[in-house]
Amino acid sequence: MKIIVIDDDPAMTELLQLLLQPASSEIFTANSGPVGIDLIKSKNPDVVILDLMMPDMDGWQVCKRVREFSDIPILVLSALDNPGVVAEALDAGADDYLIKPVASGVLIAHINKLLRRPHTASSKISAALSW
Repeated sequence: MKIIVIDDDPAMTELLQLLLQPASSEIFTANSGPVGIDLIKSKNPDVVILDLMMPDMDGWQVCKRVREFSDIPILVLSALDNPGVVAEALDAGADDYLIKPVASGVLIAHINKLLRRPHTASSKISAALSW
């Protein structure tokens, strides 16, 4: 499994790399949105963990840009604990949202949940129509 972590805080990307390494085969990190987008394009990961509050290109912009070329699962991991912010992130294309700090077991469980779901536009439409 390949995971890309995008967070402007190098300490956070290092921590997540240490936490996720035993559960994953490869962890790639980026400390800016543009570098993260390039990594997603070149590494074709299974899931992306994304911070929202970053300079230059924030997490909302990264989500929107990634959705232009990929339906990869995106899990937002942010310190922002506000229902409006959560809704904005999900509307921008995120698949899940967790608030920092989060227990490593909970983070891994959410990653596993995202990996079990189909992530194509047609399956999302079919799921919506089955309600």
